[in-house]
Amino acid sequence: MDRPTEIIVVPHTHWDREWYEPFQRFRLRLVALLDEVFDRMAQDERQRFTLDGQLAAVDDYLEVRPERREQVVALVRAGRLAVGPWQILLDEFLCSGENIVRNLERGLARSAGLGGAMPVGYLPDMFGHIAQMPQFLAGAGLAHACVFRGVPERIRSHAFAWQAPDGTTIRTEYLPGGYGNAAGLMDDRRLVTRRATDLAERLRGWRPDGDDSPILAMYGADHAAPAPDAPDLLAAAGVDGVQLRLGTLAEYFATQPTTVDGLPTVAGELRSHARANILPGVISVRAHLKQAMGRAERRVERYAEPLAALFHDPSVQRFLDMAWTRLIDASCHDSVTGCGCDETAEQVAARLAEADQLGRAVCDLVGARLAGAVPRDGQLLFNPTPAARTALVRLDVEASPDEGVGLVGADGRVAPAQVLDRARTLLADDLVPAADLPAVLTRVHGRELYGQEITAWSVSRDDATLTFQVARHGDPTFDVEDVRLALAAAGGPDRWRVRIVAAPRLTVAALVEVPALGLASVRPVALPPEGPATRANGAAPGPEATGTPSAGPAPVTVVDRTVDNGLLRVEVAEDGTLRLSTPDGLSVDGVARIVDGGDVGDSYNYAPPAADELVDKPRAVRTVVVHDGPVVAVLDVVREYRWPVGADVDAGSRRVDRETVTVTTRVELRAGEPFARLRLSFDNRCDDHRVRLHLPLPAAARSSYAEGQFAVVERGLTAEGGGGEVPLPTFPASGFVAAGGAEGSLAVLLTQPTEYELTDSGRELAVTVLRAIGMLSRNRHALRDEPAGPQVPTPLAQCRGERSVELAVLPFRGDWDSAGVLAAAEAYRHELLDFPGSGEPSAGLPAPVTGLTVDGDGVALTSLRDRDGRIELRMVAARDTDAVIGAGRDVRGAWRADLVGRPGEPLLIDGDGLVRLPLRAWEIATVQLDLPGPG
Repeated sequence: MDRPTEIIVVPHTHWDREWYEPFQRFRLRLVALLDEVFDRMAQDERQRFTLDGQLAAVDDYLEVRPERREQVVALVRAGRLAVGPWQILLDEFLCSGENIVRNLERGLARSAGLGGAMPVGYLPDMFGHIAQMPQFLAGAGLAHACVFRGVPERIRSHAFAWQAPDGTTIRTEYLPGGYGNAAGLMDDRRLVTRRATDLAERLRGWRPDGDDSPILAMYGADHAAPAPDAPDLLAAAGVDGVQLRLGTLAEYFATQPTTVDGLPTVAGELRSHARANILPGVISVRAHLKQAMGRAERRVERYAEPLAALFHDPSVQRFLDMAWTRLIDASCHDSVTGCGCDETAEQVAARLAEADQLGRAVCDLVGARLAGAVPRDGQLLFNPTPAARTALVRLDVEASPDEGVGLVGADGRVAPAQVLDRARTLLADDLVPAADLPAVLTRVHGRELYGQEITAWSVSRDDATLTFQVARHGDPTFDVEDVRLALAAAGGPDRWRVRIVAAPRLTVAALVEVPALGLASVRPVALPPEGPATRANGAAPGPEATGTPSAGPAPVTVVDRTVDNGLLRVEVAEDGTLRLSTPDGLSVDGVARIVDGGDVGDSYNYAPPAADELVDKPRAVRTVVVHDGPVVAVLDVVREYRWPVGADVDAGSRRVDRETVTVTTRVELRAGEPFARLRLSFDNRCDDHRVRLHLPLPAAARSSYAEGQFAVVERGLTAEGGGGEVPLPTFPASGFVAAGGAEGSLAVLLTQPTEYELTDSGRELAVTVLRAIGMLSRNRHALRDEPAGPQVPTPLAQCRGERSVELAVLPFRGDWDSAGVLAAAEAYRHELLDFPGSGEPSAGLPAPVTGLTVDGDGVALTSLRDRDGRIELRMVAARDTDAVIGAGRDVRGAWRADLVGRPGEPLLIDGDGLVRLPLRAWEIATVQLDLPGPG
């Protein structure tokens, strides 16, 4: 007799924490839903529930119903309620790889406190999946993944082997029809048997011959609870040859093998449109959220945590935890995506701003303590990269504008500085009635006046003048009462002249060497007046310098509309585009052409009007030289356009009314850098449009290479379709995107997740600068069959007002790997961090300090933090190599750890105190070090 088909019906809800309504309004519904579910579970032990794979729903509920915690724990321990493993269901492409790790780490740890996380990498509604997800899940000890969107058409069975770039493979369950493929099963008790029969027939088709394991049926939908009498309805449903039972996702996967033997393999990311829409327009909508996410993640991951860990300040850990809470919350797949209502977007922006503020606060706290060893006229510098580097710093220093300026380090070497700006010295010069002088003195707070400190003062009865001299650091003996007494003694006329004179201050730029993940300090020094000898980096120091000038790269020069640093030449053409040329003869024209077109889509999918109008030619162009070298040169290319003010969605065309929009492209070239930094800014006064930056390639490309979350992925010129939306080949990139051919290539270096596309048969790279849309989802969409959500107006998603985007362009020959694109992207997005010195003025500069080094061909550091008194660092290798870790002091112990920090095998430490670690290509490695404290 044939064994009956068993279908495990999993009651669940998919809980969008915030979406077309803001978080708190959705939470009201969540609490009501879970009250009902938990009441039923208390009354009927047959009830089962899976809480969407994210612990955030539990947190949000228990914050309102703390008295239910014991019941939740009991249900989880009994295996009736499945929670975790994620803290929140994220968008995988719009946050950093480290954010994903912390999300999983936090979800697993906190689920353990409730009785344990379900051991399944449940990914039900993400808009595609990153290439490294199998390695993430396996590294956290999970044996299964479970996905819906992004699976390619060639997968015809319910299970496949999903392979990460390093070769890690995980058994993956595909959800045919989605996470609600059995959602309507018990809507009508009269039709349960019929619907169960249909469901069994439908899902049997995804079982290969010989696979008689249970079938997974997902009984749930967005923000919905299961039928109260679901156990009875299933028990009463008589389906020939089918056995139906309730279970959790964990119970289903306990019936499945963990081996991938015999399964079809899918390597890399899942971004196919074949079986479901992946809604790629979320990459570019509300771009300011993506910028804020990238900025806050860098601040916390690469500045705040390493500073606190390497320089031993555990007091800030709670601030870092708070920052990560906000970063993880913002990564939700309806949050940073920008596909929610305007209120949701505003809340996400506030969370990201707080995360950035917390990261900066930690940097300030640790940096201020360290800067106490640096004299007041000096600056402490921190290098967030794991290799020593010479990089540009912009500093505000006290110096005479009539002399040349250099920055001298502890070793006496001088880096000649370029003056970028001069601060005002006369801050006030007012005639004040004598009767008002007491009121004037109330502006003095201690010794602070106009944001600076009083260094000296004078009262002159002869010309009735009261003068205050101010600077960054004042006279600690100053007492405003002395000024009052002097004025009373002076008597004098009815009107007094009150002057506030600041010490001369300059904003300067210089190239300074700082050790790996370490500290160096500099102070200003006078050089001979600026002239030909001091405009190059090898100028002789002035009399205050005791050491030798630092040798450096060739200076940056500007001639007319051309800037050159010996590594890259940038010429501004008549139409405002750029010609980039390298010394080896590689040249490309037309870079940074701006193209404005209509967009009558929504937050999920771009859609051009049926009769689109593209505007790519400026009406006027001018070039302004802002800085002319030798350390840094800056040109502003100012282009004026006439863009349509909006679009007529019903008519399928752009409006005839025009708005004048001025786009400024700031072109910055630094000494020693082979790439040009660009910053586009404009006041967006138009609706329903998309603005893209076009970059012609030196040679037509057949594919692109984009850095994402701990990997670089290759993508072609097309995308696989079939799932209800037109498969536009627009893709996300986080660190860089590169494309080209044998004659040469371009890389665009990025600071945040950004949308790009190879256009014109691979001859151009188009980077989306802005998508301005006015609807969360449209019921009728030219490029998508079904609504992606409710048709809710989102006027703030038109992104009116000042908008800007920053990126860099690197021309190169060969492949991206051998050309050093990864290293260039690392340097581009991680500037040196500076802190003003606060020590004694007479103190010498402290010696440079190396924090920690990570060497290895193609090895990139992704995070460094304190974990229970150990230094934990994570890295990824672009190729098979050895990583070499050096701490600059004795290493007492070293261990490999898994992705979530559980220590494993000890690592050998050689006689030089170096830890060597063999890595395979794209392996993510976590290492923990036991290091002594400073001194």
